[in-house]
Amino acid sequence: MDEPLVDCHCHLSANEFLQAGVKALIAVTEGASEFESVIQLSKAYQGLIFPCFGIHPLQGCQQDLHSVRIQDLEPVLPLFQVFRGDLVAVGEIGLDFTPWYAPTVQERNEQLTVFKKQLEVSKELDLPVNVHSRSAAKVTMTTMKEQGIRHALLHNFAGRPSVAMEGLQAGYYFSFPPAVSRNDQRDKLIKQIPLERICLETDSPALGPEKQVRNEPKNITISLEHIAKVKGISTEIVAEITTKNALCLFSRLNL
Repeated sequence: MDEPLVDCHCHLSANEFLQAGVKALIAVTEGASEFESVIQLSKAYQGLIFPCFGIHPLQGCQQDLHSVRIQDLEPVLPLFQVFRGDLVAVGEIGLDFTPWYAPTVQERNEQLTVFKKQLEVSKELDLPVNVHSRSAAKVTMTTMKEQGIRHALLHNFAGRPSVAMEGLQAGYYFSFPPAVSRNDQRDKLIKQIPLERICLETDSPALGPEKQVRNEPKNITISLEHIAKVKGISTEIVAEITTKNALCLFSRLNL
């Protein structure tokens, strides 16, 4: 396959060795502690790794996750301006209303505040947003539209088809990780969304083709092959169109 592939959503802020059959990796952050390392990686692998800054709606380690608080964001807001020339997007940001992580109205409202502040930053910097939504697809979509967001990637989207249609009408893109190949749960959504609005992602090191097995950017070909299979088209076409989509959405990529 000659067409370069773009992984539009992965986590590479740890000190990891990269072996991936892709030409560009868009590296998102979840917390402030990752900002410096993602910039360092982008400098070490110029032209391959492209950094984003974002505060995820869930904070803490996997064993002790909690809903984001405004104090998780406010101290690092100046860094978005400091590194504005390096960033290709604002992300990973969004909403996660999973009941055991955000059971109260206060916690959900604070997530919304943090989300809206970062949407404002994206508009100030003229950058697209790389968005997480879990158990909150409708609210996420409504908030983005109300805030006037025009350029967005809904990563690993699992909302209702009707909500996806709202996103399509707003001009947003959607991406799917290798985990969608485990079963047919996303196939209806993949069929419904035009290829011209789909990007590839791995969400490395999570959401790989096998549960409990570390995911890697090279597994992007699994996403590619599954989308091609579901849509009944060649992998070459999927590669060509999804790369064009990535370049259109993330205009600061230079392949």
